[in-house]
Amino acid sequence: MNRIYTKTGDKGTTGIHGGERVSKTCARIEANGALDELNTAIGIARAHLVTDHKMQPDLREIQMTLMTLMSIVATPDERRCQNVNTIPDNLVENIENLIDKTISECSPSDYFILPGGTVASAFLHQARVVARRAERELWRLNAEDSVPEEILKYINRLSDFFFVLARKEMESNGMDEERWKMFAYKKGAKKGGEK
Repeated sequence: MNRIYTKTGDKGTTGIHGGERVSKTCARIEANGALDELNTAIGIARAHLVTDHKMQPDLREIQMTLMTLMSIVATPDERRCQNVNTIPDNLVENIENLIDKTISECSPSDYFILPGGTVASAFLHQARVVARRAERELWRLNAEDSVPEEILKYINRLSDFFFVLARKEMESNGMDEERWKMFAYKKGAKKGGEK
């Protein structure tokens, strides 16, 4: 019988690329754990979007990309040349193009908004905040062992992408966003242009 449990982690360590065992609380494992949570949040959001939603292919591609990036993050910098997984071409440019395209399809927003709305929109917001946490964990790891700059930028852009995609999902369903406060710089602009 095949068992999923190995018992090798019962002492609080886990294996990383290259065979080394490290503490389950180390920065590398925390960073990859946050990326894994992000991937799962995206999967849940996808499950709440219609199967033929036009963003399904892009979201699936992001999930596939995250799997590759997790492999790279799991590998110490000195061993990355031995990892067969590589950072996809135009990683940051591609997500920026996707953000710009999504923004162009949304109405302008001058307000901070409350996460929620449709179930899919709520889970897209969850993906946004998990991306923010993953970015923080990656920077924490970067202080100990270099994380490729493209990965840091990509995860930062992902949080922006999920924000605008959550807004687009609301608009596509004809729902109004719940507002909190107007952006401070917008308030300043209305009082004579000061920011």
